[in-house]
Amino acid sequence: MTIKRALVSVSDKEGLLPFVKGLAALGVEIISTGGTSKLLEENGIKVIGISEVTDFPEMLDGRVKTLHPMIHGGLLGVRDNEDHVKTMEEHGIKNIDLVVVNLYPFKETIQKQDVTYADAIENIDIGGPSMLRSAAKNHKFVTVVVDPADYDVVLGEIAESKAVSFETKQRLAAKVFRHTAAYDALIAEYLTNQVGEEHPESLTVTFEKKQDLRYGENPHQKAAFYQKSIPVGGSISSAVQLHGKELSYNNINDADAALSIVKEFEAPAVVAVKHMNPCGVGVGETIHIAFEKAYEADPVSIFGGIVAANREIDADTAIKLKEIFLEIIIAPNFSKEALEILTSKKNLRLLEVDIQGNKGIENRLSTVSGGVLVQESDHYTFEDAAIKVVTKREPTEQEWADLKLAWKVVKHVKSNAIVLAKDDMTIGIGAGQMNRVGAANIAINQAGDNAHGAALGSDAFFPMDDTVEAAAKAGVTAIIQPGGSIRDEDSIKKADEYGITMVFTGVRHFKH
Repeated sequence: MTIKRALVSVSDKEGLLPFVKGLAALGVEIISTGGTSKLLEENGIKVIGISEVTDFPEMLDGRVKTLHPMIHGGLLGVRDNEDHVKTMEEHGIKNIDLVVVNLYPFKETIQKQDVTYADAIENIDIGGPSMLRSAAKNHKFVTVVVDPADYDVVLGEIAESKAVSFETKQRLAAKVFRHTAAYDALIAEYLTNQVGEEHPESLTVTFEKKQDLRYGENPHQKAAFYQKSIPVGGSISSAVQLHGKELSYNNINDADAALSIVKEFEAPAVVAVKHMNPCGVGVGETIHIAFEKAYEADPVSIFGGIVAANREIDADTAIKLKEIFLEIIIAPNFSKEALEILTSKKNLRLLEVDIQGNKGIENRLSTVSGGVLVQESDHYTFEDAAIKVVTKREPTEQEWADLKLAWKVVKHVKSNAIVLAKDDMTIGIGAGQMNRVGAANIAINQAGDNAHGAALGSDAFFPMDDTVEAAAKAGVTAIIQPGGSIRDEDSIKKADEYGITMVFTGVRHFKH
C-alpha cells in the first residue's frame, strides 16, 4: 500500500524534523496540528492544517480537533471493502496511510513535585490514543508510528518501495497497543490512588524494560528486568551502576534484599547477603567498623555475596572489600579513592543508591501460576511494636541493643527464621527451615561459643518451649519474639527457669 498521506502530531519532537523532511522529499503529503504544525512550517515543510481536512475549527482549547469522521474515516476505512470505499468517496474522505503520533506527557506531569490534580487531568490525551488505536486496528492498510526509534526503519522502507511491509506494520501496531495500554494503566493508577482505592476490582500496572538479562535464575531460563514507569527512588531499579559487569537476574534479587535490610538502620551499617538471605550484619561508629563486624559474622558465606552499606564507602573500607570476592557493593556513594581501589577489579559491580529514598509503604507483587499476589511491604519496625517484657528479668542495656538488631534482621530472613545477635553484629542465622527449632539449631551451631550472652530473634511465635530450651543450653540470655501461641506460658516458664529475659512484640515477620 503506497504511502501518500501522513498525519503527524507529536509531543516528543525528538528526531521528527529529519523524518518528516524525508517523507516530504518522497512526495508524502503531511497533515498536522498545533505546535507540531508550527514547527514543521518554520522549518520549510509544507503542511496541511487539520481544520483544512475536517472543515471544522479546533475547539475547546484544542480538546476537539482530530475527533472527526474525516480523520477517523481516513484511518479506519478498509481499502479493499467496496462499501467502505464507496462511503468514503460519497463523503469526500481521503485515506490517511501513515500516522505519527505520541501523547501528552502525562507521566512527566505527575512526576512534578508541585503538580496539581487539574494539571494531571489536563494532560490526559484523548485524540492521540484514539488516532493511534484507529490506525493500529487498521494496520493492514495504515502504518502507525508512536516511537521515534522507528522513524529510520519506516522511512527506509518507504524510500525503497513507497510502502511499508505488513510485517513492520504489524510490529508497529503491537507496539502502539502496548503504548496506549501502559498510558491508560498509568492514568488508572494515578486516579485510583487519588480516590484511595486499595484493592480495586481490576489491577492495571505498567513497567518499562530496563534491560534484557542473559538468563534467569538458571541458564536455561529467559529473563528481563522491568522497572515501574514512575521510577521508585532508593530502589535497585533506580540504582546507578558505576562499574562492573551487567547485573544478572540473581544479582538483582540479592541486591534488592540487601538494600531492604540496610535501610532498617540509622547508625552506620553493612549487610552481606547470599541467596536473598543475610549472612552477616554489622553496626558500628563508622562504616569501616560496621563492615568488619558484618564480615566477621560469617567470613565463609560472604564469599561471592552482595554487600550493602548505608554510608559512603571510604578508602579504608574499600581496601578490605577488595580483598574478598564479591558480586556487588551497594552504597549511597563512594569516595574518589574508594572508586580507584574498587574499579581495579574488572567485574565487581558498584551500585550507587539513595539509601534514604522510598522508606515508606509500597505494594509488592508476587506471581503465582495464573495470577499475582499483592501486599504492602513489611514496613513494621521495632518502634511500631507493642513491646512487652514477659519474663521476671528485664533486659540489660546491651541486651536491648542486641534484641533490636536481631529483630531488624530476622524480618528479612526466609521463614522459619532465627537470628542471633551480639555486640552490634549477627553471629548466627537460621533461614528457611520447616520447623523453628531447626532454624534455631542452625543459628546456634553457626555462633558456637559466641552464643553465650547473645540475643535471639524469631520471626514468629514459639509453638512450644523447645526453642527456648535450645537457646538456653547454648548460653543465649535474651529472646525477642512475637508471642501469641496458645502455649506462650510454657516458653515464658522455660525462660524464667534459665534466667533468660524474653520480650514479646505482638507482630510476626513471615517472609516466604
